Amino acid sequence: MKNTREILGDIWRSAGGDPAALGAVKLTGDEPQLPSSFRLAAAAQASVAASGLAAAEIWKLRSGQSQEVAVDMRHAVVECRSERYLRVDDKPPPPAWDAIAGVYKTRDARFVRLHTNFRHHRDAVCKVLNCKPERDDVQAALMQWDGEAFETAAYAGGCVVSMMRSHDEWSATPHAKALAELPLIVIEKIGDAAPKPWPKGGRPLAGIRVLDLSRVIAGPVAGRTLAAHGADVLLISGPDLPAIPWLTIDTGRGKLTSFVELKSAQGREMFRGLLAEADILSQGYRPSAIAGLGFSAEEAARISPGVVYVTLSAYGHAGPWAARRGFDSLVQTSTGFNHAEGQAAGIDGPKELPAQMLDHATGYFMAFGAMMAKARQAREGGSWHVRVSLAQTGRWLWNLGRIADGMKTEDLKEETVMPLIEDAPSGFGALRSVRHSALLSKTPAYWARPAMPLGSHPPQWPVRD
Repeated sequence: MKNTREILGDIWRSAGGDPAALGAVKLTGDEPQLPSSFRLAAAAQASVAASGLAAAEIWKLRSGQSQEVAVDMRHAVVECRSERYLRVDDKPPPPAWDAIAGVYKTRDARFVRLHTNFRHHRDAVCKVLNCKPERDDVQAALMQWDGEAFETAAYAGGCVVSMMRSHDEWSATPHAKALAELPLIVIEKIGDAAPKPWPKGGRPLAGIRVLDLSRVIAGPVAGRTLAAHGADVLLISGPDLPAIPWLTIDTGRGKLTSFVELKSAQGREMFRGLLAEADILSQGYRPSAIAGLGFSAEEAARISPGVVYVTLSAYGHAGPWAARRGFDSLVQTSTGFNHAEGQAAGIDGPKELPAQMLDHATGYFMAFGAMMAKARQAREGGSWHVRVSLAQTGRWLWNLGRIADGMKTEDLKEETVMPLIEDAPSGFGALRSVRHSALLSKTPAYWARPAMPLGSHPPQWPVRD
C-alpha cells in the first residue's frame, strides 16, 4: 500500500502540480485513527494536504515566497468530522437524521437506505410507497418491493435512496465501469480568455471572488477551505431552499451569505451580475437544473471569461447514473462501503463509515481543483471546468486499500480532540469548532468572517483593496 506522501504525490501530479513542490509538505501521524477497515485517516490527510499545497503554490506565484505546509493526520481526520465537534453556546448537535431516514429491508431480503432530511425528499418517498411517514409504515410498505425495483422507482419519483450493493456488484454495473475511465479530478479548459492578474493582498486567495452554490457538506467544505486561505466566498441560497442548520453553521465560517431567487428573472439577472465579476463558481446542482437556470459551465464562461467553474455531483458526469441525486451516506451504500464495513464488523447488514469521508475529501478536492485551475488561468488564460464526484472519491478511497483489524481501533476521545478546537463569535452564538488542519508557515489559514445565518449579507462583492 502507498503511504500518504505517495498518495498526495499522485493527486498533485495528476492535476499538473510541480513535483518539486512536494518537498515543502510535512506529514505527521499514523494510521489508523478511527474504527474502520478503510484508510480514512490517509484519505483525510492527503485531501487536506493537496488543498493546502495548492494554496502555498498560489502564494508563491503571487509573492515569490515558498513556505512549508504541515498536516497532522489526526487533525485532518477530526476536521473531516467537523460537524460532530461543533458547539453553539456549548450545545451539541441536534439529532442528525429525519425520523424515517435510514436502513430498511425489502421483500427480496436486500437493504435500502432512505435519505429524508429534506421534507420534499421525505414526501416523495411516502408518495412512492403510499404510506405515512412512520418507520413501521415505511418498513411494511417496502416489504411489497424488491430492492432494485424500489430504487429505480424511487429515483423516478424524485426520492434520494440507494440499495446496498457489495463492491463486486457495484463494479459490475455500467455506471461503475464508466467511472473507471475517469480521473479522480477532471480539470479541462472550456473557453478562451486572457490571463487575469492576481489582485493585491497578503494571503494566497486574497481578493479572489468565489460564488458558492452548494448545500450540506462537500460543496460547502470547498467554500470554507477557499475562505480559510483568504478568498471572498459569497454563499448564495434561496429563502425557500431547505437547509440543514447545523451544517450551515459549521461550513459557513469565513463566508458572506446572500439570498438570490434563481427561479425568478430578477434573481437570475442579479446572479449574472455577481458571476460576471467572479473568479470561481462552485456548485452542486444537477446538470439539467443548473443549465435550465442559464448557468451551465459553458454559459458561465461566456458571462465571465476566465472563470473557474467547479461542478460537484453524486455519481459523476459519465454513465447512466450521471443525473442521479445522492449524498455521502447513499453513495457509501451503493458502491460497497456499507457492505464491506458490515462484513468487517461481523454484522448482517450495512455499517456506515465513522466519518462522512466521501463528502469531506471531495470538498477538499473541489478546493484543490479550483486553486490548481485558477493558477493555470493566471499563467496561461482560458476558462476552466473542474469536475469531482462523491462516487469517484469513493473509488479512490477504496483503491487506497484496507486496514486489517481496523475495526478494533478505538474512536477518538474528547480529550484528544480538544486541542484542535478554537472559539469564535458568530451570528448564531459562541462557536467551538475545529481549526483548519493545513498549517502554512507564512500564510496561516484562518476564517476572517464569522458564520452567519443564511441571507445575512447583501448580494454584492466586497470592495477589493
